[in-house]
Order: sequence, then C-alpha cells, then structure tokens
Amino acid sequence: MSRIGRLPINVPNKVEVAINNSQISVKGPKGSLNFAYNKDMTVELQENQIFVKRPSDEKKYKSLHGLTRTLIENMVIGVTDGFSKELDVNGVGYRVAKQGKNLVMNLGYSHQVIMPEIEGITVEVPNPNKIVVHGVDKQKVGQFAAEIRGKRPPEPYKGKGIKYSDEVIRRKEGKAGKGKK
Repeated sequence: MSRIGRLPINVPNKVEVAINNSQISVKGPKGSLNFAYNKDMTVELQENQIFVKRPSDEKKYKSLHGLTRTLIENMVIGVTDGFSKELDVNGVGYRVAKQGKNLVMNLGYSHQVIMPEIEGITVEVPNPNKIVVHGVDKQKVGQFAAEIRGKRPPEPYKGKGIKYSDEVIRRKEGKAGKGKK
C-alpha cells in the first residue's frame, strides 16, 4: 500500500467536494478547481474525508495512487489557504514594479521586461526587490514563478538575478590566476 496514497484527505467545513465520472471539483473560499483523475482509480467522499483507492498492485497503479491523492490534497489546500512563492531580485539597478495587471522588471537589459498576470494568479510587489506570486493552483503558481525567475536567473559570481527567497546560490570565486603566467 502506498504510504501517501492510503492517507485520508480531511475536507474543511467551508469546502464543497463533488465527485462524478472520474472528475473531482473542489470549491472553497478562495476559488474552485477541477481535476480529471485516472478512471481506474477510486475516489470516495466519506464524512468530510476523501479516500483514494487503487484497483491492483501493478506498478502503474502504485505510482498513480500517491499522485492522485497528493493532487487532490493540493486542490483542497489551494481553495482554503492558497499557495504563494516569494522571489528576490538582486543586482545594482535591478528592480520590479507593478503597473496595473503587469509586472514591470528592470533587469539590466536595454529594455524593460513586462509580464502580464495570468488568470488565477495575482502578483504583489511589496518592495522594489521582492515579488510574491499568489494563487489557488499550486502548479500555476510554481510555473509562473519559474517563468519570472527565467527572465534573469541568478549567476554564481556576484549573485545577481532573480532567485526564490529560500534558494541558496552557490558562489564561485572568479579568476584566481590574475596577473600570473
């Protein structure tokens, strides 16, 4: 039995869950999400708990068991609390600002980098060197944060660029043999 897959998912009182035809929809205070799971998996709602069961112990179903349960749990967490990712902008002259629904970034290029917010994602800029991405869908939040980071990934010599707040950049030394032949 999958250690993760066999755990029940607790559903808070303010969340509505509907299961039909290998489709699950979760509605909560922050929004609603839908997910089409594998038709061979069994998802049941019993007394404010969701249980995920697999048909057999084949390798395919073992891997789908934990995955399906985790994705459904992320949906429940997303509609109740939401997800967020924080990014830091490091570098001389590097700064970010919010103009309407656009994220405007000065990242050392000859032009400004402008990224519009996508549906289901909100972006906050508490100060010119910090970006916070919020949303109900964990995958969308992570993807959008990765796209922002990809505009100027951190470099290992001076640490300039956009990095996650909890990310550690391994620094390199630079030219060691300066002036030697």
